[in-house]
Order: sequence, then structure tokens, then C-alpha cells
Amino acid sequence: MATTNTSLKSYVQQLEDQLDLYLGKKAPQLPESWRAAIVKIAPWITLILLILAAPALLALLGLGIALSPAAFMGGANAGFSYVVTILATVVVLVLEAMAIPGLMKREKRGWNLLYYSTLVSAVQNLLTLNIGSLIIGTLLSLYILFQIRSYYK
Repeated sequence: MATTNTSLKSYVQQLEDQLDLYLGKKAPQLPESWRAAIVKIAPWITLILLILAAPALLALLGLGIALSPAAFMGGANAGFSYVVTILATVVVLVLEAMAIPGLMKREKRGWNLLYYSTLVSAVQNLLTLNIGSLIIGTLLSLYILFQIRSYYK
């Protein structure tokens, strides 16, 4: 099990290095003032969105438990997509909530948690065959993340 964990960490690190090369260094750079503004307001926007999403998530989980058998009546793909979306959303929101203190202090740990939440969201979009969101949403999120990466130590 330790070998699997180590290989997953090394794979994620290699992916981060490649993304930093292409999205952080070779891609067109955002203006410095934009990057500074994003770093300054991103934790607050994340916090506000998490507070607004909490009641909706609780309602979704309650309905999800009650209606998940019905989701499978629409076919295995619909039920699978529904369950994967609920689970991935919970994981993403927890990672983002855990990232807020680190983002406020501009710690690399906070940036890493946002990076992991973006990867989880990408996997969710891949598993549910949401190709548009996979390509556009993930690429945009990763571009912004790697543009501001240097601010987090």
C-alpha cells in the first residue's frame, strides 16, 4: 500500500511540474496586478461560496440519499453519474474548506489543496463524461492556479 501511495504522490508531482511548465511559465502571463488581486480575494470568494453552498449541499445529500435508487431507474449511467457527482462534490468542498487557512497565510499547503480539488473535479468530469467542463473548466482553473502559484511559499 505504501508503494501505491508513493507512486501516486510522484505521479501528481510530475503532473504538477508539467502543468507549471506549460500553464505557469510558457503560457501567456496574467498581468501582475491581476495575479495579486486574485491572490488577495480568492480566499474570501472561496469562503463566501462555501458558506452559500453548505445549505444546498446538505439538501442535495438528503435528497441524494432518498432519490439515489430512483436515479438508477434512468439507467446505470445516470445513477453512476449522480453518485459520482455527489461524492466528488463533497470531496471538492472539503478540500476547498481545508485550503482557506493556508490561502489566507499564502502557504503552499493551501495552494496544494486547491490543486487537488481541481484534480478531483477533473476526474469527476471525466467519469461522468462531462467533456466540456473537463476541458474548459479544468484548463481555466489550472491556468489561474499556476499563474498565482509563485505567491504561495
